[in-house]
Amino acid sequence: MKVLESRGLLLSLSESIAFHRLPNFETIVVIAKAKGANVYSWDDRRGFLCFARQKRVCIFRHDGHGFLEVKEFRVPDTVKLISWSGENICVGVRKDYIILNAMNGALSEVFSSGKIAPPLVVPLPSGELILGKENIGVLVDQNGKLVQAGRICWSEAPIAVVIQKPYAIALSPRRVEIRSLRVPYPLIQMIVLRDACHLIKSNNAIVVASNNSVYGLFLVPLGAQIVQLTASGEFEEALALCKLLPPKDADLRAARERSIHTRYAHYLFDNGCYEEAMEHFLASQVDITYVLSLYPSIVLPKTTTIPKPEKLMGLSPDDSSGLSDDLETLLPQPSESDENAAFEFKKTSHNTLMALIKYLQKKGYNIVEKAAAEGMEERHGNIPINSAARDMAAILDTALLQALLLTGQPSAALELLKGLNYCDVKICEELLRNGNHYAALLELYKSNSMHRESLKLLHQLVEESKRNQSHAEEFGPEAIIEYLKPLCGTDPMLVLEFSLFVLENRPTQTIELFLSGNIPADMVNAYLKQHAPNMQGRYLELMLAMNENRISANLQNEMVQISLSEVLEWYSELSAQQMWDEKAYSPTRKKLLSALESISGYNPEALLEHLPPDALFEERAILFGKMNQHELALSLYVHKLHVPELALAYCDRVYDSAVHRLPVKSSGNLYLTLLQIYLNPQKTTKYFENSIMNLVSSPNTSTQKVSSVASLKSKVGRKKIASIEGAEDMRISPSNTDTTIEESSEEGGSTIMFDQVLDLLSRRWDRINGAYALKILPRETKLQNLLPFLGPLVKKSSEACRNSSVIKSLRQTENLQVKDELYNQRKAMVKISRDSTCSLCDKKIGTSVFAIYPNGKTLVHFVCFRDSQNKKGVTRGSLLKKR
Repeated sequence: MKVLESRGLLLSLSESIAFHRLPNFETIVVIAKAKGANVYSWDDRRGFLCFARQKRVCIFRHDGHGFLEVKEFRVPDTVKLISWSGENICVGVRKDYIILNAMNGALSEVFSSGKIAPPLVVPLPSGELILGKENIGVLVDQNGKLVQAGRICWSEAPIAVVIQKPYAIALSPRRVEIRSLRVPYPLIQMIVLRDACHLIKSNNAIVVASNNSVYGLFLVPLGAQIVQLTASGEFEEALALCKLLPPKDADLRAARERSIHTRYAHYLFDNGCYEEAMEHFLASQVDITYVLSLYPSIVLPKTTTIPKPEKLMGLSPDDSSGLSDDLETLLPQPSESDENAAFEFKKTSHNTLMALIKYLQKKGYNIVEKAAAEGMEERHGNIPINSAARDMAAILDTALLQALLLTGQPSAALELLKGLNYCDVKICEELLRNGNHYAALLELYKSNSMHRESLKLLHQLVEESKRNQSHAEEFGPEAIIEYLKPLCGTDPMLVLEFSLFVLENRPTQTIELFLSGNIPADMVNAYLKQHAPNMQGRYLELMLAMNENRISANLQNEMVQISLSEVLEWYSELSAQQMWDEKAYSPTRKKLLSALESISGYNPEALLEHLPPDALFEERAILFGKMNQHELALSLYVHKLHVPELALAYCDRVYDSAVHRLPVKSSGNLYLTLLQIYLNPQKTTKYFENSIMNLVSSPNTSTQKVSSVASLKSKVGRKKIASIEGAEDMRISPSNTDTTIEESSEEGGSTIMFDQVLDLLSRRWDRINGAYALKILPRETKLQNLLPFLGPLVKKSSEACRNSSVIKSLRQTENLQVKDELYNQRKAMVKISRDSTCSLCDKKIGTSVFAIYPNGKTLVHFVCFRDSQNKKGVTRGSLLKKR
């Protein structure tokens, strides 16, 4: 018989299978087809019944009211036992086990039950089966496949087996054997009972019957079992029993589990199973300082107090689940001095530290996350919080870093410091310095915003790498630049302080750092001027070369003054040695000349005051050009530097820059000025001096005024400048050409630079007004010498005349075409009938004044046409106002 509690039925097998309603045992159905059945099995979850009679297996289903036949299958031999196995049925025939597929009747053999013992099938709560094979219980899954490590070895072949979780109870002729269902299925208890023949499971006990006796086996309270198992060192069994405690004692159960985990962890740790010990420490949820107390070599922050191992929760059999306090005796006892030394050595060994690392890494995520959340709360509330989570995170990270370094994992320590961490700076700094882990030390400083200390260390490492080539690849000037990049927006002064070294070694990259960090150029310049004046000019030059728009006029002027002071110092040294040569160009002077020509933000008048009167004429010429004093600049190129090519290049440069801003004729007058200088090379000094004085004192001039031309070392500049020959304050234009001719005739007896005149005319004939040039030339000039000038000029004039004639003819032809088209349009005829309507108002034209559009078809009233035009004008005017 079998009680079906979920359905309130009693199943009985006699001549047939019958179902009775409980509790009055009313028979509700008898399965006639089950007559002669010898075994059956009930699947309570699905309400399926299977039974066997001889060589047939039948399946019925309970639908809530009655039983319906589902399937019937044949098997090879008479069935001795039967049991549901998930969707399949396990059948015992002869000495073999067979799995029958309940859907299609397919059979698959499992194995034999042996020569002595009959087949034995025991279903487990997990859905697996225990199949008897002699004195071995073999565990198989629902398909008959062997379960790994699934063997229960009984002392002898059992007659029957029942399951009382978490135990399997087997009945043999001489004893009752109780084994755990946990691998490796250890023996729990042995009860000697001779001649027992029946084993039945009831609600609260196991009933064992012999020929003349009935025995009841009652389960010892779980609490007492847990105490006994723990006391005997069976921690795994004790933990398994804890999970069977009633749900109402969930909190108490969790506390007991933590206590057992802690004791088990100590046991494993003392026996060298460090990783397993850490797993149980993790499960016990003890404080990490409790675990770290096992590692004296790990130094913790001084604010941390290492707690003594807390009194583990006792287990008393007097409480609701029968736990006891007897486990206190299981705590590790203090060892003797010799043993203690060996024990300390073992704890600090590599294996213990590796286990600690895994433990801390598993604990770390939640602790660090909680500490970060408290930090965010503090920042948003602007209220300092006494954070226990951050203190705990500091302990964890500090210990983890030490363990990583002690086990030879500097790369893992570096990764730890690169992320969010709460390592104690003092402890970790000392440890990293002693171990020469400089990369990790830099990350430690960086993560704690100790940027000054980090940059000092980085600078020290770069210097050492330069001396002995150690860390050459890892720590170079580029490392300092990369470190400074994020600091540009937060601490620009610190960036400037530590950028002096890299500015000297990596100037371009440093300037890019300043630009990308948006550090104002004025701030950088002021800092360099005060702390590194030798780098100021270099910085301004690079800034100008990389991005001229980022340099203000004041900085451009200052850069030019720095370059000028260096050139003047060089000039003074050579002058003192009487070795000065106007055509000598040092790198500094080349740099000055380039800056004077390319930069437009400086003050040329102020720079002229510092130039020596008898040298640096090329610089003076450039400054005169910046002041639009082209005559003086050209005179210096021709009569002081004696380099006509520079004068011609100067004219070309001015012409090209003015061609888009001024009429070509106006910009071309500069070539006439140069021509005049070639034709009058012997102007008197007095006249030139008067021109300079007029230039300085003239209030209405359109050019900038030259305030002074004086040397830094003497005040006789006016006398020296006046020695420039042939220069005069005049502007060549059509209005003063006659005056020029008269002056030329007056100077007819002077030496003319005739070769330069002819060269200029031949090379720039297309930019010189030929008529005015001919008037300026001396009368004795031979026409043959002017052929290179007049030939292309006349040719160009002829082409221009011819082109103008063609254009005139084309325009006359176009005019005739327009007139012809006008005549044709006026000949057009328009027929107005009574049906003709206005295209605008749709009214008949009649005898009203009308207008016709150019297409010759669209007719409108003249009034409508005028009104439409007025509306268009108003609309266009409003749109213009909106714009």
